[in-house]
Amino acid sequence: MSAELTFLGHSGILYSDGEVTVAVDPFLTGNPVATMGPDDVRCTHVALTHGHEDHFGDTVAIAKANDATVVGAYEIVNFVASQGVEKGEPGNPGGRISLGGDRWIAFTHAFHSSSYEGQYMGMPCGLVLHLGGKTIYHCGDTGLFSDMALIGELYSPSVALIPIGDRFTMGPELASRAADLIGAPTVIPIHYNTWPPIEVDVSAFAPSKSRVHVMQAGDTFTVE
Repeated sequence: MSAELTFLGHSGILYSDGEVTVAVDPFLTGNPVATMGPDDVRCTHVALTHGHEDHFGDTVAIAKANDATVVGAYEIVNFVASQGVEKGEPGNPGGRISLGGDRWIAFTHAFHSSSYEGQYMGMPCGLVLHLGGKTIYHCGDTGLFSDMALIGELYSPSVALIPIGDRFTMGPELASRAADLIGAPTVIPIHYNTWPPIEVDVSAFAPSKSRVHVMQAGDTFTVE
């Protein structure tokens, strides 16, 4: 079995097994590196790591257009319901939500903040997604923390998506340590070079145990 991961730019991805497609942090409108707009996205679910505008992005428009279920922190799901989104699945760190069959999303800790237009949006999270028999770990926006090793042990992700842009998250050096803790065979850098404050040299992201796969917006990667 396999699943496909398409990079939307910044921290956004589509993850699909052909029947279920999850849009994670679909920030497209106003994203200077995006190659797709919200009208181009087809998905069954939208999953959010936290509420910041560069992650929440086009969630409401995409969810309404696709009759998709929004998966996120309790406060985020309540907010999108107030915006007319009819389907929501709230959760929090440590929890798991079924997407039907052997498909699920689990919430992990992330060390960050979370708000949208000044409104508190609950705990920031990382997301572990299991589709097509393959597991990936989207770290969300976070600093380095030692329990990343436990997350790797518990879920054995094939791919980890790790922020490297510094200032608001880990920089490349700390992100390299995070990759070593997680232990995924393939790691994909995210949340960098979108704007000047998070410009970094991606070659400095050099974990010792994983292959680095750099993606541009629109690229697709098959998770075997």
